[in-house]
Amino acid sequence: MKMDMKRVQQAGLIIFALLLPHAAIAGEAVPVAEDPVLEQRMISLSEDLRCLVCQNESLAGSHADLAQDLRQEIRDQMRSGKSDEQVVDYLTQRYGDFVLYKPPLKPLTWLLWFGPFVLLFGTAGGFYFYLKRRGTRLASESLSAEEKKRVEELLGNNGNES
Repeated sequence: MKMDMKRVQQAGLIIFALLLPHAAIAGEAVPVAEDPVLEQRMISLSEDLRCLVCQNESLAGSHADLAQDLRQEIRDQMRSGKSDEQVVDYLTQRYGDFVLYKPPLKPLTWLLWFGPFVLLFGTAGGFYFYLKRRGTRLASESLSAEEKKRVEELLGNNGNES
């Protein structure tokens, strides 16, 4: 019985030693705003904004330091009484349209909106003309009678159909 207790204690110490680094890595809980309505408003607004560090994540879901700073900036702006549109205007003025997941349609963002379609149609058109040119070239390079005879000889046909 004493031997079993000693093994249980050793196993407990080993588990403790293995879990200790995880406790050191764990971050501090980020405090939420005192006002839950303000916090919900900040979260819904930051879901429509792009994290400038991650670029493929929303500001609400990002764990980057800059994203946390921007969320705090949004909270501060909202506490000062600014509307969602004013906060978005402030962020786009400071960081450009890139901060928006749905940038407005204007001459500066035409490439962003229409670029993928131009690339798709350009690639499809190029592929079509390549295949058309290749087919024309192969048709013009048909075998002469002498070459056809040589092919038949190599295949063992000798011109006889059986």
